[in-house]
Amino acid sequence: MKIWFRFAAIILLFIVVSCNSKGDKKEENSKEAEVVIPELKLTIDSLAIAGFYETYPKLKNFQEEVAALYSKKQSTQLWLDNKGVVEFGNTLYDKYKGLENEGLKANFPYKEINSVFENNSVNKLSKINTDLMITNLYFYYAEKVYRGFDEKTSISLEWLLPRKKLNYQVLTDSLFKKSTISDDKKSKMFSQYYKLRDALHQYRDIEKKGGWKTIEVGEDYKGLKLGDSSAIIGQIRERLFVTGDIKEDNKSAVCDSVLMKAVKNYELRHGYVPKNTILLEHINDFNIPVSDRIKTIIANMERCRWIDPELEKGKKYIEVNIPEFRLYIIEDGKIAFVSPVVVGRTMTKTVIFSGMMNNIVFSPYWNVPPSIIKSEIKPGMAKDKDYLLKKNLEWNNGAVRQLPGKNNSLGLVKFLFPNSSNIYLHDTPSKSLFERESRAFSHGCVRVAKPRELAIELLKDDPKWTPERIDKAMHAGKESWYTLKKKVPVYIGYFTAWVDREGQLNFYKDIYQKDESLIKLLTEE
Repeated sequence: MKIWFRFAAIILLFIVVSCNSKGDKKEENSKEAEVVIPELKLTIDSLAIAGFYETYPKLKNFQEEVAALYSKKQSTQLWLDNKGVVEFGNTLYDKYKGLENEGLKANFPYKEINSVFENNSVNKLSKINTDLMITNLYFYYAEKVYRGFDEKTSISLEWLLPRKKLNYQVLTDSLFKKSTISDDKKSKMFSQYYKLRDALHQYRDIEKKGGWKTIEVGEDYKGLKLGDSSAIIGQIRERLFVTGDIKEDNKSAVCDSVLMKAVKNYELRHGYVPKNTILLEHINDFNIPVSDRIKTIIANMERCRWIDPELEKGKKYIEVNIPEFRLYIIEDGKIAFVSPVVVGRTMTKTVIFSGMMNNIVFSPYWNVPPSIIKSEIKPGMAKDKDYLLKKNLEWNNGAVRQLPGKNNSLGLVKFLFPNSSNIYLHDTPSKSLFERESRAFSHGCVRVAKPRELAIELLKDDPKWTPERIDKAMHAGKESWYTLKKKVPVYIGYFTAWVDREGQLNFYKDIYQKDESLIKLLTEE
């Protein structure tokens, strides 16, 4: 019995000691859990920033904005915490590596940025310089995607429309408030940019799948019409299926109504007048490589970077797309009016710029520019003493002007928006030109196919100016001016690729050969 009690006592003692030992460990673990790792806090002041740019001078153009940002954030780090780079820092790097999706090349000037994010690289930067390098990556990304080439470059490309002012402060406020790098389609970019970006993804996908085959035709090719049968038809059908102009490729070699409808759709979105015949010019257009179409999309995405998205918020404005040969009135975000136009020929290009329309002139005089007096009128007068009379011209204080009337070169009405290039919209007696596909014939001004309707649209809110009164003023034979109660913005742009409101991607001829130089700059970046 005594032996049993001694054994029980030993067991009890063991249990007590064991329990106390576990209790001590729990207490120690509890104390360890309560240990708080100090929050990472770096001091990134003007001295640190200046030192960074001495080491990395290729980023110096961001120094002012970077310094302002850190000052606003109490000179502490922006992208690092105790675990390393914060999540939206990694998102930024992913966005940078995907710049190709924005039609751009990724060429951040310092490879050290890669070692910050990639696991197979050793980051040799200090924590301060790591944070600064990521901040510079953000400004690099914002400049490339949201601003594009600087204003000096766009002006050298003859783009005189007002440029978007990129507000880095607003961008960074949004960035650190939302802790993400994402599209803000309402404030950052002209909406057409996002539509073209979607088109870029679509055409790159086509390219990855092999693009489209070249359609071979002989020198004796005369065209194909409804009901014709040819092996070429199957090639055309396959080509249109790739770009979605036709929904199904049934492999038929017969030119049926479904194919002709698809061809018409293709013609319309490539700036052709439908002809009910598949001509050689259409075959040549089909054969433009997908790689070239991609370059065109990328060039026009860059142009979109230059447009202020505030433009689209205007209640009412006029836009003219030179390569499209078309004018639109946009009111409350919708198309209120459309008219074909004639623009300047290659030697007398219509300028890419904007103005504020303030006057409509009915039965206008045409004040002949000095260049035309020198090149056309004086030689004409030298050959024919009655030249001025025949052309309905007269001398006016040392200059020459054409009298009002139906044969006046400006037609029966013109629309003024003062500018240094002396460009305006106007009627014309040469109506047949509007039937042509390519309409670059003017001395630089924009001729409107539907001037009467344009005047009615612009004056519809003034009850005094009825269509009848407008007709009377246009045919009065005496010049009269009307000042608009509210000026209307006019934007004359140049886009060779454009996604319309129906979601269709349109391509237009590069009539002034502006794409090549822009594409060259983009591919060199």
